[in-house]
Amino acid sequence: MYVKIAATKFVLEWITENLASLYGVEDVVYTGKTKYQKVDIIKTSEFGLALLLDGLLQSAEVDEFVYHESLVHPAMIAHPNPKRVLIVGGGEGATAREVERYKSVEEVQMVDLDGELIEIVKKYLPWSQEGFKDPRLKLVIAEGRSYLSSQPDGYYDVIIMDATDPAEDSLAIQLYTKEFYELAYRKLSENGLIVTHSAPLLMKTRLVLSVLETMKSVFPKTGLYAVYIKSLEAMWSFVVGSKGPLPSELSGEEVDRRLRERGVKGLKFYSGALHEAVHRLTDIYLGVFREKGEVFTDSKFAKTLREAAEE
Repeated sequence: MYVKIAATKFVLEWITENLASLYGVEDVVYTGKTKYQKVDIIKTSEFGLALLLDGLLQSAEVDEFVYHESLVHPAMIAHPNPKRVLIVGGGEGATAREVERYKSVEEVQMVDLDGELIEIVKKYLPWSQEGFKDPRLKLVIAEGRSYLSSQPDGYYDVIIMDATDPAEDSLAIQLYTKEFYELAYRKLSENGLIVTHSAPLLMKTRLVLSVLETMKSVFPKTGLYAVYIKSLEAMWSFVVGSKGPLPSELSGEEVDRRLRERGVKGLKFYSGALHEAVHRLTDIYLGVFREKGEVFTDSKFAKTLREAAEE
């Protein structure tokens, strides 16, 4: 088989121990390190401009809106009247941008550990700039779990988790445990929801279902949906916990009605039709790829958290 090499530089990214992604780099726009991670911003022919953290692609020009609209809008549209929203992570600002489309929102708090990263992406990523301009945004540089623990109970209507992936050898795993979701439950108002991205549904099914099982151990209602994202080369999954309605309980017609009533404009991907389709497709995949998850607890990852804290 003849393979034409169209680039001189490549990124090799391991998805699992036995599966990797390889894509060409046209130009390196920025490379450097913050206190917490290595940051690369590159130009690719397949994905356009892309952000990599510690060598892993996080967001790309070609479809960042697919990820961010899918993360934010199902939970926001399911809540009867979201006014106060917390974003944990979300350093590039696009998650905040999507929340800010809602006229009902009075306050958006965004807490991210890496203030240096925020300044880098504001300079180099065009889609990162809009979200930081809204006066409703309160930006806090802090660790998300500690920050949330200091906030009033019942304060937030929606909590959106856009933090580092739930790797079992990373400090970020503390944002995916039962104890964290119990904390989030206390801080949510009546009918409050939390949504978190998790992992590739079909490549790390057990991990995804473990996040879901952990959420189920705390919240009376939970849901899971997944969307194909080209730059991540996967059906990326999202897990929801709710004190009230779930996104999956809404019809496509109801989603479109609420989007209109709430003045949400400028969407490129999310709609009522998409909302129904991704929930149905996810259910079909889960029926085929049968796995069992486990409940994640702080004690399970005590060694990881202790070693990460000591570094």
